[in-house]
Amino acid sequence: MVCLNFIPLILLLLGIGLGDAFPSDALKKTCSLSKYRFLVPHVLEAVQKMQQQFDDIMLLSDRKCHTLLFHRRKSLVTAELSVPDRLMLVEAELDFAITMLELPASNRFAETRQRPLAFLTQAREDLRVCMAIEAPSHQPSRKLRHQLQKLETARKTETTGCLEATAILHLFQMLNDLQCAARRDQCT
Repeated sequence: MVCLNFIPLILLLLGIGLGDAFPSDALKKTCSLSKYRFLVPHVLEAVQKMQQQFDDIMLLSDRKCHTLLFHRRKSLVTAELSVPDRLMLVEAELDFAITMLELPASNRFAETRQRPLAFLTQAREDLRVCMAIEAPSHQPSRKLRHQLQKLETARKTETTGCLEATAILHLFQMLNDLQCAARRDQCT
């Protein structure tokens, strides 16, 4: 009888001891981008639908750009970047796209962009976790610094309409970069 009274106490002490051995923060902080290696069809369809709807909107507006933001030279091939550089590139691209997708829009377009926006936001958060865990003090390569500077310059010099069009029309390129980052060393 006395032994049965000690069982809850022993379990409590074991729980506390194991909790100290495995802090909850350590269990939460894992980097897993594997779900982005192969994108699910409903996400791709949602992005394609949004792009098609945006094409109709674009025809009615003046969205000329002076910067060819996503027309990369051969010197910047995502697969040739280091894994931390890829993570930084995709995080910057997604941050740019999310900012543009959060701009005010007509009700119909605002509704159409919700699924892609939710997906991109989750991917960006997952990338940020990976960067914080795997490469918190990583310094970008010269090639990546050039691309990030180009993105920053465009944000300051281009019109909002141009930036929005650039982000939406190049989402599939960003998704390809995300897949490459998720594949790590297996991206070719």
